[in-house]
Amino acid sequence: MAERGGAPATGDVPSPGGADRTIAELGPATWDAFADLVERNNGIYGGCWCIAFHVEYQRRVSDPRTLKEALVRAGRAHAALVLDDGGNAQGWCQYGRPGELDLKHRREYDKNPPPPAAWRVTCIFVDKRHRGQGLARAALEGALAQIAGAGGGAVEAISETTAGRLAQDRFLFSGTVELFEDLGFDRVRQVGKHAWIVRRHVEPTATGGG
Repeated sequence: MAERGGAPATGDVPSPGGADRTIAELGPATWDAFADLVERNNGIYGGCWCIAFHVEYQRRVSDPRTLKEALVRAGRAHAALVLDDGGNAQGWCQYGRPGELDLKHRREYDKNPPPPAAWRVTCIFVDKRHRGQGLARAALEGALAQIAGAGGGAVEAISETTAGRLAQDRFLFSGTVELFEDLGFDRVRQVGKHAWIVRRHVEPTATGGG
């Protein structure tokens, strides 16, 4: 597939972060920063705590915060956190193995699934007071860098286009197709009115992940 926007579809991952921000992995040591971000933003999208795509989640049964923390501490919840110069999380990008995370538009996806991917990206969020500063891009770059460090491989997501549409939170939790394309992803197949499977390969930067 063709490379886009100067970002190599099969090459290096851009260096994330910036002069006033750093990228950290979600884990027990960063749980408090993540939880603070969620709580500052009213639980995110009605209190979901970025849990709905986890295969363990049971709607109307699971407590989102409790399950999310348990998965983080068990090493089954992964994300790149964007931290400001005070160490406060201002954005994140969730990723994981297909056995850990489901996808939206799954019924349409399953009608003609692409080759199996090693990783999925399912959720991108930026604090409402820090939008328009490139944090969504930094979070996705950070996730790709972490994936590269965990062994790399094919990465897929289902995102939505913004062309001719008003950007609204209700679909931006999955990022935008345009953002993914700018970082070297290709559109694979349309699975909804505005939704596309996007995909790229990430080269490993270290042995691991499997």
